[in-house]
Amino acid sequence: MHIPLRTPTHPADSTEFAMAFTSTPRGARLARLFVAHCLNAWGHPYDGHVNETLTLITAELCANAVRHGRVPGRDFHVRLAAEADGGRLRLEVSDTRVERRPVVAVLAEPDAESGRGLLLVTALADDWGVTDRRGGPGKTVWATLSTHRTSAE
Repeated sequence: MHIPLRTPTHPADSTEFAMAFTSTPRGARLARLFVAHCLNAWGHPYDGHVNETLTLITAELCANAVRHGRVPGRDFHVRLAAEADGGRLRLEVSDTRVERRPVVAVLAEPDAESGRGLLLVTALADDWGVTDRRGGPGKTVWATLSTHRTSAE
């Protein structure tokens, strides 16, 4: 997927954020921080439900991109977009590894070292899925979240 990499002068000036990050734990951490900052600038405070939820989803998807989607010398890409009315947010994390597509295990094995992150994404996001990466090899894992959802839901 070709993601136009543009960063607005100020995150509040746009309803879209897209950036490439190094396929390292540091890159994943920076992506999470940038998404949290952007959400805050869009009116979703750091300690609010929307910011906390989407930041956690971002952390899981970026960690997966670094751990399972890493191709040496290739970055992963993050795109965050708000619908025109601001009612729904869409997060996309793209990497260049084609053969490793995520699936949600019905039950994670108790002794498994991994496999629980997507269960968390499933529980937190309104919807999520995997598509082919536009404009190149790889995949995009996306998640959506309603901004009108309350923490009681």
